[in-house]
Amino acid sequence: MIASPYLEGRDRYERRMRGWVDATPADALTHTVQLADEDGAVELVAVCTPSPGYEVVEARGAALGGNVDPAVAADFAGLAGARMVGGFTRRLLELAAGRPGAGLYVDAAVEVARLARQVARMPRARVAMVRPGDTHGFWTLDSAGWVDLPNSCFTYSAAGRAVLDSRPVRAAARPDLYSPPEGARGVFQRRKLARLVRTDERLDLFHAMHDDIHGFDLHLEVDLARGVIVAADSVTSRLPYRGICDEPQGRLAGLVGQAMEPALRKRIQTVLGGETGCGQLYDLTADLLKLLRLE
Repeated sequence: MIASPYLEGRDRYERRMRGWVDATPADALTHTVQLADEDGAVELVAVCTPSPGYEVVEARGAALGGNVDPAVAADFAGLAGARMVGGFTRRLLELAAGRPGAGLYVDAAVEVARLARQVARMPRARVAMVRPGDTHGFWTLDSAGWVDLPNSCFTYSAAGRAVLDSRPVRAAARPDLYSPPEGARGVFQRRKLARLVRTDERLDLFHAMHDDIHGFDLHLEVDLARGVIVAADSVTSRLPYRGICDEPQGRLAGLVGQAMEPALRKRIQTVLGGETGCGQLYDLTADLLKLLRLE
């Protein structure tokens, strides 16, 4: 059976996210995420150390509207000291404890962790050595600026490096993402929109993400009677490395014919993620599946 708690009593559901990074304080970064749907809205602000620590220095939540328990916001101050690495989601679930609006806070914190992988705190002099248009230089900065990037996806694998060395590649990065000016606001900005639409025996899932270096508009169509994905497509209007990141995008077609069952959540890691895949493509798809109940 394929269902969604977010489609109970409705045939359409939307979730909107807005996030940004400020270069404050001097030795850390401030990540703000606002997450909202038809039932509630929350905000989470977290001051975090950059890679490799990824540690939450302080955090504060706020209920912005709807059916959200305000006590959850206060409890998220307990994230201080947590690292946004393995086990972070478990800590979030412990704080939220299934209260009204808890899911929004948990997902907002996950988005904070993802923003932390977009801006670094590298020495300005080192970043200044990479000139505009120096794609190899930016690729090298990436591997040095974020400890978890090497071999995390096709672009940062040995195969991705071989592509970089063999064909023209265009980088979307800019110096401020590696070494932002002190006190700069909105160094990196991201918007996401997830949508579920049920029409008779058809379920359409959409997920769009647009920020300074990514542009994804993803769509999956599910045949509810058969319980399988019958269409999967995505438009990528912006990629970190045009010419490399394009390579794994075709893997999305591998979802066509996949059964909508609990094991699919693990299978998509093989189909979309890993050294041959795209981390963003995997995250966008995985987040859609989290909105469903598969039995």
